[in-house]
Amino acid sequence: MKFLKHTDKILLLVSVLLFSIGLVMIFSSSNIAAFMRYNKTPYNFLIKQLGSLILGLFLFLFLIRFSTKTYSAVSWFALLGSFGLLIFVFLFGPIINDARSWIRIGSFTFQPSELVKVILIVWYAAFFELNRHKLNNLFTNFFPLIISAMIAALIILQPDFGTAAIIIILSFMIYFLVPNQGIVKFKVIFISLFIMTVVLFGYYTFNTSSFKRQIERFDYANPCSEEKFYTTGNQVCNSYIAFNNGNIWGKGLGNSTQKYLYLPESHTDFIFAIVVEELGFVVSSFIILLFMILLWRIIYIGRNSTSSRGSIICYGVSIYIFLHMTINLLGIMGWMPLTGVPLPFLSYGGSFTLSLIFALSMVQRVAIETKLKKLGIS
Repeated sequence: MKFLKHTDKILLLVSVLLFSIGLVMIFSSSNIAAFMRYNKTPYNFLIKQLGSLILGLFLFLFLIRFSTKTYSAVSWFALLGSFGLLIFVFLFGPIINDARSWIRIGSFTFQPSELVKVILIVWYAAFFELNRHKLNNLFTNFFPLIISAMIAALIILQPDFGTAAIIIILSFMIYFLVPNQGIVKFKVIFISLFIMTVVLFGYYTFNTSSFKRQIERFDYANPCSEEKFYTTGNQVCNSYIAFNNGNIWGKGLGNSTQKYLYLPESHTDFIFAIVVEELGFVVSSFIILLFMILLWRIIYIGRNSTSSRGSIICYGVSIYIFLHMTINLLGIMGWMPLTGVPLPFLSYGGSFTLSLIFALSMVQRVAIETKLKKLGIS
């Protein structure tokens, strides 16, 4: 394809490398659980993730053919579709892991809330570009945040507080990147905090038991204590053991002991603990370095974009990846409550993988448009 030669090669190389590492580690961390817990072949999760990546490759080759203007136009319809999917999930979705977050079609399951994050990024870019001459208007500033709050509310009802928190934080961070008057931002912050306080108070009043369960998650200190090891602190404490086992060079690929059902989510939320245990501090640090290079490159593409639309898309995607990475790593290290947020590129999960590829495809399209414009090609 003619567009491929104009993609950002550094971003493409780092993305492929991270996805490849993730594929290896998903197999290494999941083969025992697949056989012992799920009564499947040891290659079960590897095959499924590989299928998601192959589908993602076709998605990438398809998406980079269209301009970011097309993304913006379609984003309004996609946003309405997102509301429809979230309402459908709430009413008819199957309950999996105590949450109604999925749509099941035969043996295939899809989590709409993952895709919604990326759709919001595109929609924010479209909205603020369309309303660039109205950025001093209070309603113009509030409207996208209201939309985000409505989406977050539907996700909280599933309940999925981790995803809802990411959507709220992502929305606010993108909003703060938009160049509007400081006094308007001050008003929006004040009113938003007031509304959030009222909503939380109302939620506590009418759903006390659920609210208390969420508050209890903030009691995450000392997970290895006697009263927590067999309850709320078990996973994090076993994660500590994996980190300790890893040392500098690790126990060797495939030699983790914590994946023997000590960490029940070893191939999803806690995959980085298995990475450290098997590959050690040096390789794990290299993977973190790859994440930093990836984020730098996305921000670089955003800074060099010839349109505000492209810049907002790139900055939004960098925030999207950074939030997932930070929340996941801080959670498994016991520095914040566990939220069930996957680690980009490494964690198993078809919905998140396809959403991530969708986001990276948009960034690559921004890079392509920038290069084409510099070459004088429309």
